[in-house]
Amino acid sequence: MSRIYLSPPDVGEAERELLLQAFDSGWIAPLGPHVDGFEREMADYVGVGHAAALNSGTAALHLALAVLGVRPGSAVLTSTLTFAATANAITYVGARPVFIDSAADTWNMDPALLADELHARVRAGDRPAAVIAVDLYGQCPDYDPIRAACAEYGVPLVEDAAEALGANYQGRRAGSLGDLAIFSFNGNKIITTSGGGMLLSDREELVARARFLATQARDPAPHYQHSTVGFNYRLSNLLAAVGRAQLAGLERRVERRRAINRRYRRLLEGTPGLAFMPEAPFGRSTCWLTCLTVDPAVFGADRERIRLALEAEDIEARPVWKPMHLQPVFADCDARLNGVADRLFERGICLPSGSTLTDAQVDRIAGLVLEQRRG
Repeated sequence: MSRIYLSPPDVGEAERELLLQAFDSGWIAPLGPHVDGFEREMADYVGVGHAAALNSGTAALHLALAVLGVRPGSAVLTSTLTFAATANAITYVGARPVFIDSAADTWNMDPALLADELHARVRAGDRPAAVIAVDLYGQCPDYDPIRAACAEYGVPLVEDAAEALGANYQGRRAGSLGDLAIFSFNGNKIITTSGGGMLLSDREELVARARFLATQARDPAPHYQHSTVGFNYRLSNLLAAVGRAQLAGLERRVERRRAINRRYRRLLEGTPGLAFMPEAPFGRSTCWLTCLTVDPAVFGADRERIRLALEAEDIEARPVWKPMHLQPVFADCDARLNGVADRLFERGICLPSGSTLTDAQVDRIAGLVLEQRRG
């Protein structure tokens, strides 16, 4: 049997047709009608005014901080339970990551800890330059108190929605909940452009500035003139064509991932020692990945035994993100912790969740998980 991956691309004939159309049009470079169309359609879907298509979600995070004027040495608060790209982007502008632990009921940034950290830093004269909240595994954190805390102290909020296109919070779509927001279209995301990302905001001047920086910051002149250091971050017209076809099928992809999550729950929920990532009542998760924790004392096997058993059957599974405060590269960074992220990393596992996964494959994976309890 062929390998089952954690979250492989889901592409088809529509993507091929638009890609070939873009190729035949002669618009190959990082500009063209599909780039413009992808930006417009994404902004309309999310419900914001402006978007800039970029070559990665990481580039979008970098530019978000750059256009907000985050300076070297300043503090940027972010979730500790996230992929390294979130924290890496903070270092690109010379800022200091400060990690905030998770709330047990969402696995996302704990709003109370964030408020405490903001209060303490402002009192100490170290007002953070920004907060980056992460929509973990496709689920938004509780944004109302997060937004309120940021507003109280005048700190801009960036929404890292890399995994959450199609999610919502209190009826608002992911990507519309910060001063700026980013998506990733990496090959393992809800929709893909192979590699790609998007920066979104209602603030036109911020997106325009990001677009300028992303095209090597070329000044308006007939010759090549540069007054600012820029970056080569724009998305190609070819990949934007793929993105437009993918976006048209977004809801099907999200619903399939949610159906996979429901099937795993029917097969595994109630098993002593297993607990799924909760879906918060304030919104809809994309269920980008189905994640659960394993209590070895109750289940009879630990997370790693399950992962290795799946790997032996050529099935990819991974631990949940290793918290940033535990990463060697960020060992010297400040963090406000409550122990939740550490426990989730110790016990958490992500199961295959891609929208091409069949019911039979889900059943087989769940069966292998349960076999470890009996083994």
